[in-house]
Amino acid sequence: MSTQAERFAAIYAATYEQILGYAMRRCEIPEDAADIVAETYATAWRRADRLPDGDEARLWLYGVARNTLANHRRGQLRRQQRSAELNVDLADLYSRTPESSVELGAIARTFRELNDDDRELLSLVAWEGLDHAQIATVLGVSRNAVRIRLHRARKRFSRALSKAGVTAHNLALESA
Repeated sequence: MSTQAERFAAIYAATYEQILGYAMRRCEIPEDAADIVAETYATAWRRADRLPDGDEARLWLYGVARNTLANHRRGQLRRQQRSAELNVDLADLYSRTPESSVELGAIARTFRELNDDDRELLSLVAWEGLDHAQIATVLGVSRNAVRIRLHRARKRFSRALSKAGVTAHNLALESA
């Protein structure tokens, strides 16, 4: 039988890179991501009695990281909005062609303008590669709720892209 510290160390070693990646993709500066990860694992240590085993631990940690990030974002919202505009401008500068830079800028702006819940759902699928059951665990909702919310988020994103002049035809040309 292992001690609580050994169990925590094993979970930490098995999940650190994934939780760090989750935070890095959602934070504008690496220091913020490091703070999110540190607070996530500090919370996990404090709640070690609630920390599940196996892959469930990773999903539980995604949920903790998500809540930690939400708290962080509430305090940083104004700074993030200014930085997001700069990120779009930089992406436009280094795109392959003038046409693709306009397209990428429109996609980035459209994604940024989605509500937080839609952005999070789409990010959990696209960036974290989670399936409906795993997302349900992270968010603490049913798989059916995830399926419905994800369907609606994709529809809203698609409609917003259409309004921004981004069409599936344009996207297909860019990826060719």
